[in-house]
Amino acid sequence: MDFGAAADGENDDSKAFIAAWKKACYWNGNSEVFVPQGKYLVNSVAFKGPCKATSPSLEVEFSTAKDKLHGEQNDCQKNSKCQIPTSLRFNFLNDSTIKEIKSVDSKKVHINVFACYNLKLKSIKISAPGDSPNTDGIHIGSSKGIEIYDSVIGTGDDCVSLSPGSESILVSNVFCGPGHGISVGSVGRTPNEKAISGLTVRNCTFTGTDNGVRIKTWPDSYEGVLSNFTFEDIVMNNVQNPIVIDQEYCPYKACNKKVPSKVKISNVKYNNIRGTSSSKVAINLLCSKLNPCQNVEIDDINLVYNDAKAAPATSSCSNVQAILKGSHIPITCV
Repeated sequence: MDFGAAADGENDDSKAFIAAWKKACYWNGNSEVFVPQGKYLVNSVAFKGPCKATSPSLEVEFSTAKDKLHGEQNDCQKNSKCQIPTSLRFNFLNDSTIKEIKSVDSKKVHINVFACYNLKLKSIKISAPGDSPNTDGIHIGSSKGIEIYDSVIGTGDDCVSLSPGSESILVSNVFCGPGHGISVGSVGRTPNEKAISGLTVRNCTFTGTDNGVRIKTWPDSYEGVLSNFTFEDIVMNNVQNPIVIDQEYCPYKACNKKVPSKVKISNVKYNNIRGTSSSKVAINLLCSKLNPCQNVEIDDINLVYNDAKAAPATSSCSNVQAILKGSHIPITCV
């Protein structure tokens, strides 16, 4: 407010946010940008560094955790010239914590994480209609050491999605739904994509989502590497495709599925995944004929088809080198 913000939801407060950030960024010591309660209308606002090297910490704090970022429905299905913004971007952050943000009805991706290291996202609440297109909750790329935990994400696309260059990612105690689940990829559509490695999804709940935990690559793809994924202690509530590997991913119906994917998938663990499937095929592992999935460990699965009176749940496995442990409902990869 000291820099001219109106906080009335009608006047553009972008310049006030930037001015306050610059003042804090250039301060030689601990600094904080404090945003009082109000309704702030902003255009694109970029908080850029580097800040003073001697400053131990810099925080941006809102007056209440209930404050939120609010977007509007885009018209891009009718307007081919529209440019869809991402609500919130975190680029090139190191050793940082983002917490207690609520994002509602973004036009596209709610939160994008790019080229970050050791970034924690805690107590994030994301909400958008289940039919809102391309409204990923948290999208990660070219980043290492990212933790997402104690959060609730409901949207029209992936709750959390990983693109090339994602490494050492932890998703823990996250409630996902509606949405497309937690997805690795898709990958293989463009040449020289960086590997995705080291994802752990633990103690999460999926409710009413299209997918649960999913790995996806394009057919007739360029080469790529996906490895070291652990999915454990997960509850599925009425999920259409609880466990999915899809190496024939083709949402636009313009792929040559006769040519197998060149992306290599290895070292995938599924452990203690339980709940209900809204489709008969609760486990669908469709791997590449050229590069069968290597070292896929499946341990203690209990997924029941919602319409169990009509038929029990089933699994489908193609080109998978599976290691089976524990009990399996449905019987898997045999």
